[in-house]
Amino acid sequence: MKSVSTRAIALSLALATGMTMAGPAYAQDADTVANTEFEAENDPFIWLEETRSDRAMEWVANENELTIAALQTDPRFEELREEALAIYNADDRIPGLSFTHYGMVNFWQDADNPKGVVRRTTLDSWRTDNPTWETILDVDALAEAEGRDWVYQGMSCLPPDGTRCLVSLSDGGQDAGVMREFDLETLSFVEGGFELPESQGGASWVDENTLLVGRDFGDGTLTESFYPFTTRLWTRGTSIEDAPEIFRGEESDVSAGAYLLRDASGTVHGRMAYRGISFHERAYYFEVDGEWVALEIPAKANPYGIVDGHLLFSTDVEWNDGEQVFPADSIIAVDLEAFKADPNTTDRTLVWSPQERQTKRGASTTANSLYVTLLDNVRGQVLKFDYVDGEWVSERIDLPENASVGVSTASNETDQIMFYSTDFLSPGTYYYAADGVTPEPVKESPERFDATGMQIEQYEATSADGTQIPYFIVRPEGMEDDGSTPTLLYGYGGFQVSQVPSYLGTTGRMWVERGGAYVLANLRGGGEFGPEWHQSAIRENKQRTWDDFIAVAEDLVERGFTSPDHLGIQGGSQGGLLVGTAFTQRPDLFDAAIVQIPLFDMLRYQYIGRGASWIGEYGDPRIPEQREWIEGYSPYQALNSGEDFPRVFYVTSTADDRTHPSHGRKAAARMAANGDEYLYYEDMTGGHSGGVDNEQRARLRAMQIVYLMQQLMDD
Repeated sequence: MKSVSTRAIALSLALATGMTMAGPAYAQDADTVANTEFEAENDPFIWLEETRSDRAMEWVANENELTIAALQTDPRFEELREEALAIYNADDRIPGLSFTHYGMVNFWQDADNPKGVVRRTTLDSWRTDNPTWETILDVDALAEAEGRDWVYQGMSCLPPDGTRCLVSLSDGGQDAGVMREFDLETLSFVEGGFELPESQGGASWVDENTLLVGRDFGDGTLTESFYPFTTRLWTRGTSIEDAPEIFRGEESDVSAGAYLLRDASGTVHGRMAYRGISFHERAYYFEVDGEWVALEIPAKANPYGIVDGHLLFSTDVEWNDGEQVFPADSIIAVDLEAFKADPNTTDRTLVWSPQERQTKRGASTTANSLYVTLLDNVRGQVLKFDYVDGEWVSERIDLPENASVGVSTASNETDQIMFYSTDFLSPGTYYYAADGVTPEPVKESPERFDATGMQIEQYEATSADGTQIPYFIVRPEGMEDDGSTPTLLYGYGGFQVSQVPSYLGTTGRMWVERGGAYVLANLRGGGEFGPEWHQSAIRENKQRTWDDFIAVAEDLVERGFTSPDHLGIQGGSQGGLLVGTAFTQRPDLFDAAIVQIPLFDMLRYQYIGRGASWIGEYGDPRIPEQREWIEGYSPYQALNSGEDFPRVFYVTSTADDRTHPSHGRKAAARMAANGDEYLYYEDMTGGHSGGVDNEQRARLRAMQIVYLMQQLMDD
């Protein structure tokens, strides 16, 4: 039976103070204007879209207090938090590296350095048990000195061997950040050097005294998605306001910008530019004699790198260039000098195309070769490509079978490369190949949980339209197929992002060791089986993703692995939307749902955070036909269906400027008004990544596991 909670009482008091509209209306016709106004005027919780208003933050504080009381006072919380923190802060973690011209670089966070240090060592030192590190940048010290909650976002340096870098820092973990010039010789910021204020966008080096800058330059320089669409050429010693604009997209683009076409040696071969027509489509340009020439390539194709004197392209759709047809997901090459003379030359050759159930995940280059990480039925492999005697040849790198494998880092200056392998139960192993083809294991991460007797299995569920949807299950020793096992089902299913096995770490220690099972679903909308796997479940077909997830849940129950009383689901961002659609469409199938940094109000998502940039994935609710697709599944509106929902746990961050915390806030507020039980927790920092330091990450993970135990393990 539903009961009105103290949250509902607090919410009614807040509503009495009135409401305000949030977000601009980019309406296209009378119908869309009416829809926009209707949603705003009939949403009593729209004031929660005000990120840091006093009223919104008071609501957040009240919710956090209630959730902390429900979860952090549980007698299991502190033990779980300590377990998670011990794993996150462990001194014997293998520090990941990047090959750079200024050393082997690592970013490290631990109990003494919660915000982290950027440090470097040599390869020989790293291979020892106790490497010697030199600190490049101490983020904790910088934050303390400046009184800012700095989060390190990365550093880009002038190739091939320049000592000047641009350091990116975010205040609190949001996507927007500042950029400052840094000197690798003095290991300090350059006084009077290049400095860019907080903004989305970026900057890249042209030479020691020149940058290409794509930032917020004021009115008329941001898209409807709030990303930059202009690029300026900024010379040292001049005002950025006077920097000449070299490329401009359109306000209707997702984003747009210009960059240098640079090979692994650092040689510049020209300027390229792009316009993000949608999240998944781009128009590319190459500058010839001061004019931007549009590339005649598919909107779902893009430059992929420079190798052996060739410019490579990747395509997510079939590409017919008038001379030949390249399959979707192929890699295609064109002679670099021929391209520079005629960017639309059709003298192209096929480098690679996928076999059935194969897809490429990513690519890396050394000084002389291309390495492509593939998925073959969601199992990893790495291929090395070279142009030899007029043709492209490949060889498979000898890495473990039936594991997730890939490139950890590659050198632009030599053939040195580092690979890794992992699976659910095996901690990561690093392999070094000095010659680029003969990997030897050099480091293995310590085990973080007892995997004795645990097993990994792969099954398939039948979705609503008959498509077979694979999933992995990690089962604890002695698990009975009687439906009694507490089971956590995780999914994503969007933006062509693949979900592959990786070491469970904290989940293995805190959940599976205690008798829970873990399931990873490979849903349409993801990229596990190539672009078509993604494109078959977007826009008008997005319901297929939700159907796939529900089918996996039903299959788990039918096989006796678990039952609705013991089945929980979890996902973040697009995965948070996935979880929201699952528990609102099938509330009878789940007893726990962790909704992290979610999209949730899909009828207003284009006005919230960076929502307008994802119209290519979901459609535009301002257009009546497309609104109809979305209205059928938008979880926020479905909360008014009167169903008996499980006790949901919403997790957001005030600093999330991507999906925005208001999605989770409004969902919780609506459940409160309806008398539904739920939990809501919002961190002040962390952004879309969900944690800026290990203490915060450990606290959040412990709260989630306590919640799952309360819902799925306790009587």
